[in-house]
Order: sequence, then C-alpha cells, then structure tokens
Amino acid sequence: MPSPPSSLDETQLRAYFALMDVAGLLKHAVEQQLREAGDLSWVQFQLLARLSLDSPTGSERMTDLADGVVYSRSALTYQAGLLEKAGLVTRAPSADDDRGVTVTVTDAGRERIATVLPGHTEVISQQLFQPLTEADAVTMAELLAPVRDHMRAAPPRSAAPRRKR
Repeated sequence: MPSPPSSLDETQLRAYFALMDVAGLLKHAVEQQLREAGDLSWVQFQLLARLSLDSPTGSERMTDLADGVVYSRSALTYQAGLLEKAGLVTRAPSADDDRGVTVTVTDAGRERIATVLPGHTEVISQQLFQPLTEADAVTMAELLAPVRDHMRAAPPRSAAPRRKR
C-alpha cells in the first residue's frame, strides 16, 4: 500500500517526530518533578516562573500571561485561581484596563519557585543536555530560536479576537 502524499520529506518527518518525542518525554519528566517537589502543574510553574523570574514587578496582566505561556484565557483563569487559593499569587483589577486582571506573585509563590527550581534544572540537565555536547546545545539553540520566533509572530490562541455573540 503506497504511503499518502506529504508535503514533508522523510528528513523533515523524522525531525518532527523526534522533536515531538523529546518534547513529550521532557515535559513528562518535568511535570513529575514539579508535582513531587512543589505540588505544581507545568502551567502553574510557568506562571510563577514568569512572575518571579521574568517580571521586574512580579505582576502581569492575565492576557499577557496567557499569551506568554500559550494557554487559553479561561484555563489560565482557573490555574491562577488555584494558585491564589494556595496563597502563591494574588489577583486584582488592572489599573489601566477596566476589564483586565493583574496577577502578582506572593512571597510564598517566590519561595515555591525557589524550592522547585534546583530539581527542575537538574531534570532538564539530565534529560535534555546530558547526551549533547556544548556545541550541540549551541546548535540546538540556534536552530530553535528562529522557529520559535516564527511561531510567536502569529498571535497565540489567547490573543485571538473573541467571538461576537
């Protein structure tokens, strides 16, 4: 039986499936570590890390967070609610947008990130970088950066216009 036509050649298909396998396996290992070390999901870790490590003020608008972690607004609202209930973030109306909500990491949230980060980086080191040379890691970063930038150029689903009722 002939294989179906594809717009991807054999090399591109192999690269795609290898990338998906690596991403899936790495995400599984990271999620397991985050649950065990800090009772956090992957997306909760992303939110706390963006607020704790990437934001100079420790605050961001929910829409910007959703765009950054490529998560739907409603799903992010749910996750932020869980983090707020755990005392790791606070939510408040945005000062510059009547409809917006700002999320701010708390001291407890910063402590949680500090607790899980060493194990998180160890998992990444062991799973992703251990079989690579330093030159391989440089090449990987150089290959993935333009792909990431290309994909980020299109608005994430959280930034898509809302449907009119």
